[in-house]
Amino acid sequence: MKKILLLVVIALFAGCRVVDKPAEGDLDETYAVDLVKPGSKAPDFSLTGLDGKTYTLADFKGKTVVIDFWASWCPDCRNETEYLLKLHKDHPEVEFVGISFDTDEQQLRTFLTENGMDWLQLTEGFKKWKETKVSSDYGVKWIPTKYVISPKGKVLLSTVVTEKVEAYLNK
Repeated sequence: MKKILLLVVIALFAGCRVVDKPAEGDLDETYAVDLVKPGSKAPDFSLTGLDGKTYTLADFKGKTVVIDFWASWCPDCRNETEYLLKLHKDHPEVEFVGISFDTDEQQLRTFLTENGMDWLQLTEGFKKWKETKVSSDYGVKWIPTKYVISPKGKVLLSTVVTEKVEAYLNK
């Protein structure tokens, strides 16, 4: 019995180590293959802000925009919160727009308030991620996913690596 218990504990520990092990290499090579490519026209969208207003990509014409596809329930997204807050603070010339895949409005609002995320947040009716048109249009298969969009509506960068957004904005 002790041997079985020991094997179970080892298997659980080994499983956690595999899950917790950081991915090797460039995550974009695995998770960003279907994203809209730089140089392409960014797909238009019509999404609702938490303020109840409808926003389209055209509303941001003339501005550089960072679009962050994310959800408050996503561990990787939550882990990036402080990093995004710093990027937002360091780049006031850039419009940050969150597109949330949360299905619970109150959970989203609570997370935003508790973490000081005061930039525009949009949703597609609090639908599940894989059911949204915007995730399909932008090729989002992994969150968080980020886009940098030019003032003329062209994709400048598409990535799942936030450090690449920072490097792009800092150049």
